[in-house]
Amino acid sequence: MPLHTDETEAQFEARWWQLMNEMRTRFGKKPDLNALLLLIGVQELGQGAGPFTKEQKQDLMHIATCRLFSLSGHYALDHVDEDGWPHYRLVRPVPFANLKEQERMLKWHMLEYFDAFMKEEE
Repeated sequence: MPLHTDETEAQFEARWWQLMNEMRTRFGKKPDLNALLLLIGVQELGQGAGPFTKEQKQDLMHIATCRLFSLSGHYALDHVDEDGWPHYRLVRPVPFANLKEQERMLKWHMLEYFDAFMKEEE
């Protein structure tokens, strides 16, 4: 269940910039959304940092997107194939949104993902 459903826009932005600062500290530079998707995909795959082909990087970003939207019930893990790659199935469509709304949804899901991930590390 999502943790921050009633936060203000200012609280959301503060959480986002806190995450960006943590990522900058950890990796030496501020990642963009694609870099975060790749990072989440690699984490979900659980096979280490690569090297990955361009196609595999696209697949990792797809895994990340599905995993993120599983937090709000849009996708569910279907199975893991013989190579260890997770496959998701669409449970219910992600609502249509303009580009700005899509970016905000993605950021919100990333914040929820990293919040849960950081709690697991504690």
